[in-house]
Amino acid sequence: MSDTPPTGAIGIDKAAVDALQDALAAEHAAVWCYTLIPAFLPADQVSTARADADAHRAVRGQLEQILSDLGVQPVSAQPAYQTPKPVVDGPSAAALAVVAETDALAAWRSVVERTSDRSLRQAALDVLTKGTLRCAVWRTVVKDPPAILVFPGSA
Repeated sequence: MSDTPPTGAIGIDKAAVDALQDALAAEHAAVWCYTLIPAFLPADQVSTARADADAHRAVRGQLEQILSDLGVQPVSAQPAYQTPKPVVDGPSAAALAVVAETDALAAWRSVVERTSDRSLRQAALDVLTKGTLRCAVWRTVVKDPPAILVFPGSA
């Protein structure tokens, strides 16, 4: 999302609000993952992980504001999340970053697909684009080609 929430999003339909809530849940999970990941990464990858965490925190905050502006209670973060595989070293931490980014991409793709509000679609597309680039970095680290999927958020 940009630095300011989309102004045309007020009054979007329930499907779009549900998609935004799902995106917020994915952002909460991504932030949680990115608090775990740096502890296991090699020193040269830690700053990337921290920058990615900051990006997710910023989007999460903007999304919470949008939902609040819509008069909707933003979904809360879970106290903890279960990783798909144990995180025990740099490669498994980078693999978790791929999972976090992929899950967030799927949620943001759903926002694009479930709203007709132009400014909301543009904001979601911006998040999807930036997330695709973050995911590509981690997919390259774990050597999981292609770095950028043909349809980000679909797999």
